[in-house]
Amino acid sequence: MRIIRSLADVTTDDRGAIAAVGNFDGVHLGHKAVIGQAQHAAQLAGAPAAVLTFEPHPRMLFQPDAPAFRLTSADARAEAIAALGTNILFELGFDMEFSHVPAEDFITGILHRGLGLRHVVIGHDFFFGHRRRGTPEMLQEYGIRLGFGVSVIDPVTEQDGAVYSSSRIRQCLKEGDPRGAAALLGRPWDVTATVVHGDQRGRTIGFPTANLQLEDIMHPAHGVYAVRARDEESDVWWSGVANFGRRPTVNDRGPLLEVNLFDVSPDLYGRKLRVQFIDFIRPEMKFSGLDELKAQIARDADAARQTLSE
Repeated sequence: MRIIRSLADVTTDDRGAIAAVGNFDGVHLGHKAVIGQAQHAAQLAGAPAAVLTFEPHPRMLFQPDAPAFRLTSADARAEAIAALGTNILFELGFDMEFSHVPAEDFITGILHRGLGLRHVVIGHDFFFGHRRRGTPEMLQEYGIRLGFGVSVIDPVTEQDGAVYSSSRIRQCLKEGDPRGAAALLGRPWDVTATVVHGDQRGRTIGFPTANLQLEDIMHPAHGVYAVRARDEESDVWWSGVANFGRRPTVNDRGPLLEVNLFDVSPDLYGRKLRVQFIDFIRPEMKFSGLDELKAQIARDADAARQTLSE
């Protein structure tokens, strides 16, 4: 998949694409339906299948001090979009100047002249331009005038009528429900971060951990999880148990993800580790001392092994 981050880098071969447009945080099943519609139309037309998104997420620009909320980093989002078979990812920079582009100029200057899109596919709730004044209806009207097609996708829902949405996935994760999040994503929720040095206390009690700090990614409920993990240089997934939280028993230095891998002990310092959250085992707890903590970690590991074996 070709990634284009500037209108100046758009080539003649890139023009005429059929693109799904949106933020696509999480690339959940609802997003996949929008992207899939663009890909189907591109296949029928013999055109490149594209996705247009923005980086950073607009909320990070307008609410820089708010708690991290993103489900996926830019790299993880691009990987998920590429896995769907997309040919081109237009990932345009979103800054204060971009946020002031009027809706009309976004259509004429970016979608039409800048990218030369043949057809645009959006969700029913896609609003754009300065103060989000651009609507699906406006985009359709301009498409007729300028000669490109516009498809607006109705809400994608589960059998019970609940709409797939990033906000629902965030709520699942905040409530300690990674299974619920996975059902909406179509895959386990995962994070990727660089393994950093910790205080190595886990080694002294027989449970060495790889420690990761989640920076720009939302924080799930504090507690213990059954996980799978792999490093950036391997396709092999290891099973494990992880704690995300402040470690109140030993050393509260802020939220940290500590991953204990089963039956392997790779040297991961300084390498990126991708961790899938499979199931929630228990909330974070404070223990009377290291012996009680060690006994509980052993029980947690057994529970995680059982969950992952199923």
